[in-house]
Amino acid sequence: MIVRDVLDSGLRLVTEAMPHVRSVSIGVWLTRGSRHEDDTRGGIAHFVEHMLFKGTERRSAEDIAQQVDSVGGQLDAFTSKEYAGYYIRVLDEHLPLALDILSDLVTSPRFDPGDIEKEKGVILEEIKMVEDTPDDLVVELFVEHFWPGHPLGRPILGTPATIEAFTRDGLREYFASAYTANNFVVTAAGHLEHDELRHRVAAAFAGAPAMGVVPADRPPVVSPPVVVRTKDLEQSHVCLGTRAYPQDHADRHAAFVLNSLLGGSMSSRLFQNIRERHGLAYSVASGLASYRDTGMFNVYAGCANDRVGRVIDLVVDELRQVKAAPVPAPELRRAKDHLKGNILLGLESSSNRMVNLARQEIYFGHPISTDESLAELEAVTGDDVQRVAAELFNDGALGVTVLGPDEPEGLTAERLSLG
Repeated sequence: MIVRDVLDSGLRLVTEAMPHVRSVSIGVWLTRGSRHEDDTRGGIAHFVEHMLFKGTERRSAEDIAQQVDSVGGQLDAFTSKEYAGYYIRVLDEHLPLALDILSDLVTSPRFDPGDIEKEKGVILEEIKMVEDTPDDLVVELFVEHFWPGHPLGRPILGTPATIEAFTRDGLREYFASAYTANNFVVTAAGHLEHDELRHRVAAAFAGAPAMGVVPADRPPVVSPPVVVRTKDLEQSHVCLGTRAYPQDHADRHAAFVLNSLLGGSMSSRLFQNIRERHGLAYSVASGLASYRDTGMFNVYAGCANDRVGRVIDLVVDELRQVKAAPVPAPELRRAKDHLKGNILLGLESSSNRMVNLARQEIYFGHPISTDESLAELEAVTGDDVQRVAAELFNDGALGVTVLGPDEPEGLTAERLSLG
């Protein structure tokens, strides 16, 4: 059973009891991410996430690690474009300790000046790691040019210049404005009692400021790019993409099915055509990224440099075909069952359920039952998929970024025409 509560401070608590398991996964979610940074503070949300693990007023970094390890727990965190998450999975008997550690991290970080300087070096290495990971880098380059001049287009990690400029006062100022009760969502799934956890959460976050600064949000303007960056690599990496729907769009389930049949599995059209039939790429897949007010559909492929043009042509052809012809019933069934299988298999994990509760609360403001999600997915028709494809894959909508050792020939906007 899923239970939702809003505390007097504005903090939201959502739990799902799973009586048949012995674990509990609990997370504290901050409804602020890299899109809420200004140009001069790019990467500050991610930097603060790192600093929260460097010690609190009550615990050193070593204390945090030892206490989690001593109960066999799993502690992790991440920062995304629109939110950050801190979460622990433990045996049910250790839930009080898990909550105490999480609340300590997000309410009382130390921000030691020496740790700040050391962590600058760590994050600069993380930025270099992206530069040395071409399948990540090509997507980052695509996004930068797809949403130019908008926070969603900037890298979550920031840049060397912004990282070097961070100060203790600046980090503490950001923390004070963002890490407030109204920006916190606590979700938990597993062997738990909601009322008991609500009492513990209220006590653990009693000292958190109620309100912080509300940043201004604006949707990005899409500018489909045609970008080539040369880099000394063994193969070329290609990212093509169009706009897609925001998180709460009425046609989001049809978009999920469209993505699944195009490039979401080994039986998808792009994988079967580009890899299996033509042998042009080892890795080829499509994906959806959805935010509050916008989204992006993208296709990634890694191939030999002299095959870039052929891969692009085949991707464009598949996008045109899915608009032009109805989806065969067996293919539609296969795509739906693939998605349903992912949903249902994910329910076996308390961690997945905990994350799902958080995303639903952040984007919809209420829990969405599994039966409701499956029913909406099942209601998608072939006509829905074709209609959504026609809406997203219109002429002039497709952009491309190529990262590789040489500049490919004939890479023009006309070649990307979907009309």
